[in-house]
Amino acid sequence: MKAKITNKEIWSIALPIMLGNMAQTIINFTDTAFLGRLGVIALGASMLAGLFYFVFTTIATGFAIGIQIIIARRFGEGKHGRIGVIFQHGSIFVFLLGLILFSILYFFSDILLLKLIDSPNIYEASLEYIKYRQFGIIFVCFNFLYRGLYVGISNTKVITYSTIIMAVVNIILDYCLIFGNFGFPEMGIGGAALASFCAEVSAFVFFTVYSYVNLRKKDFGMFKVHPMESELMKRILKLATPTMVQKLFSFGIWFIFFILIEKMGETATGISSIVRSIYMILITPCFAFATTTNTLVSRTIGEGHPDQVFSTINKISKNCILCTVPIIILISIIPEQVARIYTDDIELARLVIPSVYVICIGTIFQGIGNAYFEAVSGTGNTSAALYLEAAILVIYVVFIWMMTHVTTEVQWVWTAEIVYGVLLGIVCFIYMKFAKWNKKRI
Repeated sequence: MKAKITNKEIWSIALPIMLGNMAQTIINFTDTAFLGRLGVIALGASMLAGLFYFVFTTIATGFAIGIQIIIARRFGEGKHGRIGVIFQHGSIFVFLLGLILFSILYFFSDILLLKLIDSPNIYEASLEYIKYRQFGIIFVCFNFLYRGLYVGISNTKVITYSTIIMAVVNIILDYCLIFGNFGFPEMGIGGAALASFCAEVSAFVFFTVYSYVNLRKKDFGMFKVHPMESELMKRILKLATPTMVQKLFSFGIWFIFFILIEKMGETATGISSIVRSIYMILITPCFAFATTTNTLVSRTIGEGHPDQVFSTINKISKNCILCTVPIIILISIIPEQVARIYTDDIELARLVIPSVYVICIGTIFQGIGNAYFEAVSGTGNTSAALYLEAAILVIYVVFIWMMTHVTTEVQWVWTAEIVYGVLLGIVCFIYMKFAKWNKKRI
């Protein structure tokens, strides 16, 4: 049996995931930085349309996390030959899911966005964005599945490589397509969406080629045709369905957060677009360490050491704080300079500052809260994780609604992130302390 989890092992898993998570953060950063030169309409539309798009992809994220938990458990048990079988079953489901999600986006985006967005200008720009971005959703679904595979087997450096490829493709094409440089057409917000689509395809191609070259020679049973196992698919869906619903619910509420802010006006939407991009940079390490918690908790239980789960969670939380605090301090010292990266409008940059201070505080609580939340999922009790977060999100939505109706200052709405992080940490800590999670079998 393996020894206790070390700090070195935590960082060996978390750092590549962190860099991998930077893929969407970099895409969001470059899109926001470039589109900020076009004004608050382009900023607001890219934020809302991008969030609308990712509401759908979160279903695939949830499924991939379920696959990740099972693969990590089998990896910990030493049953490596089952990994390829699990991945094949996941691939079939993800392909069908991607087709369904694309169909919804293709046929119903205009109707759904019209009901959600008040500003006609932001609505039209959002449709332009979705028109190109929607074609990437099947590739995104497979990218999440590949990420689940590599996190599950603790080979997270592959995610770093895919991130570099995505970032380079997106930055170059953003510069070419948004402004019409190097002979490319000037497409504005549509160019940002097309660049993101190309980045997603490039990551899928890399994952597939890398996996074929490196994994088919191992004992994982990859790239072999395995007979379908109805019991395995049922087990995967039983574990993954609550996570899928939870991720859809969670990100759907995040989308509602910005829809309610959009009701406060185009300036408030533009401010929040910049704040969101900064927040994604701050919180990226938190998500990486949370994913690490999920994997190591599942693996530790699979290795027969449930008694080490709590010490593992606490060790990961401490490393998360160690990583995030320096970034928080830096951004807190120069908030206006950071905001000016996104916009040439000095007044808009200054309006962003109060919300930046709020998200700096929120990041600390999110780091601890998400680590404990992912620990609940890592035990295999994904239904419990769904119920716990659902209860917290009800409070979260009520708080946001109240703030958007009692104040015109966006920073007070952003305090909802502090409320969410605190509640998530408290509730999940209590669950891990007193629930009989160690009896769960997956």
